[in-house]
Amino acid sequence: MPNGKDIISKLRLIRTPYIGPVSYRQLLGRFGSAGAALDGLPELAVRGGGRGVTIATRAVVEKEIGSVAALGGRYLFIDEPDYPQWLLHIENAPPVLTVKGRMDLLDRPLVAMVGARNASAGACRFARTLAFDLGQRGITVMSGLARGIDTAAHVGSIDTGTVGVIAGGMDIYYPPENRELQDAIADNGLLIAEQPPHTEPRARHFPYRNRIIAGLARGTVVIEAAPKSGSLITARLAADAGREVMAIPGSPLDPRSHGCNQLIREGATLVQNASEIAELIMPLDGRMTFNASPPQPVQLSFEGESEPARRAVADLLGMNYVAVDELVRQSGGSQSVVQTVLLELELSGRLERGAGGKVRLTA
Repeated sequence: MPNGKDIISKLRLIRTPYIGPVSYRQLLGRFGSAGAALDGLPELAVRGGGRGVTIATRAVVEKEIGSVAALGGRYLFIDEPDYPQWLLHIENAPPVLTVKGRMDLLDRPLVAMVGARNASAGACRFARTLAFDLGQRGITVMSGLARGIDTAAHVGSIDTGTVGVIAGGMDIYYPPENRELQDAIADNGLLIAEQPPHTEPRARHFPYRNRIIAGLARGTVVIEAAPKSGSLITARLAADAGREVMAIPGSPLDPRSHGCNQLIREGATLVQNASEIAELIMPLDGRMTFNASPPQPVQLSFEGESEPARRAVADLLGMNYVAVDELVRQSGGSQSVVQTVLLELELSGRLERGAGGKVRLTA
């Protein structure tokens, strides 16, 4: 665990507007410490065309630290040894999580179960049974504490240990009817939140939550989902991260099954029971590890980042997402210079990062 001064500096950097997971790691790599990065932020934001940056104050983060402690939670920073290794391997891994409960559940194989909020009674019953069976096999079931399939998955695995990842702060209950379930997970399982306490979940928070679920799990199982649902977003994030994507087939007459059937058509594995899921995520040697090191941010360089170079990158950006590699190719600049320009634009509030390492202008 970092010392108190390091925690405050890191949280101030993380809670500063326009600093996301990618820019946080870039800044630490460039400046060497959160404290030094805080000192360098104003100049970078101005260079990106902004008027400055409003850095989170010491008082704000000290109040947050007190709230986390009062809730019985703790912080988990990305550079700590007990930060989940599976999550570390996604490009936009959260710089910090607040957690409460049994951290040992993350040492077991994790399977995410997601699906429709308005799931059928039969699908909910199936999800409960499947989650129970997975728990009996020593597999931790994880979901997002939403209505429908999420709730059923947690209820089915609550006795063997379940992980709930929520979109808001850990003291916020959403949906409200899951208050007792969320408290039970915090007491007997593991509750994970990326947002600080007292944060009400907004629409933009749910995709962030979904990428944590997809990144933590060895595989994601989808049970009833519409074609454009958040569950399919989670499944595709899992596929992008190189994880197993599994789906329960359903009737073509039920719109809630169209998403699962679509996933299977696109290459997801059709599964029907816990045995089949366990076989997919637990190889014969009992281990499933990464061969590659976690992704590292490109080293920033302020050499050669002339005004023409900055303008060349900015001129290629628009309101539609574009891959950073494409910006490098078309601008003729180096990867480090392009990433530096993007960081400056992000800190000024003019750039937004999307899935797959893509970026776009916000204004």
